[in-house]
Amino acid sequence: MIRTDHPTALRPDDAAVPLVRPRPRILAVDDDERNLLAVCEVLDSVGEVVCARSGTEALRCLLRDEFAVILLDVLMPDMDGYETATLIRQREQSRRTPIIFLSAINKDEAHLLQGYDAGAVDYVFKPFDTLVLRSKVSVFVDLYEKTREVQETAAREQRLLEAALRAQAEKLEAEAKLDASRLRQEAMLRALPVVFHSRGVEHPHPALFVSDSVEAMTGFSPQRFTSEPDFGFSRIHPEDRTRVEAAHQEAAAAGVYSCEYRWQAADGSWKVFLDQGVIAPPEEGQPPALFGTLLDITEHRHLEEQLAQARKMETVGQLTGGIAHDFNNLLASVLSGLALLERRAELPESVRPILDMTRHAAQQGADLIDRMLAFSRRQQLRPSAVHIPALAQALEGLIGPVLGGLVRLQWRLGDEVWPAHADRSQLELAMMNLVINARDAMPQGGTIGLSAENAEVGAGAGDLAAGDYVVIAVEDSGTGMGPEILARVLEPFFTTKEVGKGTGLGLSMAYGFARQSGGTLRIDSEPGRGTRVELWLPRSRSLPVADAPSGWRAAVKAREPGASGSRPEVLLVDDSATLRELTATMLREHGFAVATAAGGAEALSLIEREPDRFDVIVTDFAMPLVSGLDVIRFARNHRPDWPAVMVSGYADASAIEDRPGDVVLLKKPFPPEALVEAIVNGLEQGSAAPRRAASR
Repeated sequence: MIRTDHPTALRPDDAAVPLVRPRPRILAVDDDERNLLAVCEVLDSVGEVVCARSGTEALRCLLRDEFAVILLDVLMPDMDGYETATLIRQREQSRRTPIIFLSAINKDEAHLLQGYDAGAVDYVFKPFDTLVLRSKVSVFVDLYEKTREVQETAAREQRLLEAALRAQAEKLEAEAKLDASRLRQEAMLRALPVVFHSRGVEHPHPALFVSDSVEAMTGFSPQRFTSEPDFGFSRIHPEDRTRVEAAHQEAAAAGVYSCEYRWQAADGSWKVFLDQGVIAPPEEGQPPALFGTLLDITEHRHLEEQLAQARKMETVGQLTGGIAHDFNNLLASVLSGLALLERRAELPESVRPILDMTRHAAQQGADLIDRMLAFSRRQQLRPSAVHIPALAQALEGLIGPVLGGLVRLQWRLGDEVWPAHADRSQLELAMMNLVINARDAMPQGGTIGLSAENAEVGAGAGDLAAGDYVVIAVEDSGTGMGPEILARVLEPFFTTKEVGKGTGLGLSMAYGFARQSGGTLRIDSEPGRGTRVELWLPRSRSLPVADAPSGWRAAVKAREPGASGSRPEVLLVDDSATLRELTATMLREHGFAVATAAGGAEALSLIEREPDRFDVIVTDFAMPLVSGLDVIRFARNHRPDWPAVMVSGYADASAIEDRPGDVVLLKKPFPPEALVEAIVNGLEQGSAAPRRAASR
């Protein structure tokens, strides 16, 4: 590596800027030593030339130093100039550094466009004209120097601001001497998102000075604070005033003040302020004063609450995810056994109600797991375009029976409401929970308002990404909630209802569903005023598709024992012996031949020995050592179109999404008919005719 070092002349400046400014560095990259020597000779007067003989060496130089401009040869071994430029642009520290390509042969338009696309700002062709090269490089070096000067100026201005603030806290000079300085300070203070103030230490702490930025923060002018001695204190939340007074008393003794409190803005909203300052020595004949800053930390506190809520969700989600797979396996075994019993012709009619009650209890257990996975945001969603007017019509039939005679439902739909991108079944469940909560909040009856409207969200909207959203709201005129309850209402299992009348999962589930869908849930409530809950869901750019009727009944009938045709053979893979045997029995009763494997490793062995034996694979996802996804991938190495169905009690969503697109996923517990339908569909999509019909 070659460096040409020359001392630079000293220049006068303020004490904060170094007297010796380092020369701007120029990185020259070329595998030809002669070209590097020529560049050094030409640019020696412009700056310090650092030479690299390959793209790799150039990248190492960029890790160490900052450069004003890069001269990059196009044709180099191992890594050419285009590849090097692309890597330079990918690095944050160097992506804005100008790149000038040096080229001897690539002068056609296609190569020039390739260079500009890779990040070049200019081209110099070899053999280069020394005047042209020096002029082009000098432009970027001058720009680099000007940028450094601007940065140094900004640093000086920052130090001046800090010095001015310290001076203001230490002493108030005579008005005549401070007029010009005060104008400069006020201009700088207006640009900062902080309110600077001074006020009395004694109650009611009258404001002596308030910067203009207070109007943007509170909605009130500075004159309102300075003209009414008790105005600032009167807007503090009544529950926080005692703490604010105690902080002032401590400050009078210690000299330092810091307090966080709620303050009501002009629009009626409650903001959270961080108020900090120092007690300045009193002037002769004057009471002591407090000089400080007021910072709006409302959004910060809101984000902290969201983080705490997310951590709670994650904790419960980890617990739920750990037990969901095993619990759903047990429920699947129960439901499969019940289905087999119901198919027995000799089953006494007196037993059927008992089976129905047992099935209902098992399904309730499955629903509970679904709700726990929902609020922990770990359930599998199947989002699609949901047409809101159609959803409203469907919900009328679902919700009506649970409202009772004292509560009325009223829909208000905005004009041309967009379709929402969400899992319709989970959205219906969330809406049911919200409506039931609204009903319970109005024991004397009333009207529940449901509305839907479009909303556009810009950047910096807190918990929502910029974009279009559909806002579905549920509003009641019931008892409402105070701040203490509102702060905990999204916690899992938190409920204000009597024991046995609520699980505390309704709002938690709705919140988890909204967040997993890419939206959020917002609540506005006050005691005696009622509650409004809003589900914000992303807008769908697809057209809603009507639900297609299931065709499993005809498919099952065609496969029943005694039907004409050969019996397709299923390879059933599950590490749960009970569920494996029950499922195998059920499939045989539906007309299938079944071979079983107690795990992924055994399934791989069967497939390896007889790759043409099985027509379809049904496998559990979560198994030790070899997962169901591994089994399917191994099988499709032998036969790419091998029909497959994967079942799961619970698994990580990202892992399940890695499955091939034509592999059907069934969530445990599932009705036996759903598995039969999935198998039949897989056979029809892959190869409807069994592969060994002649041998059976």
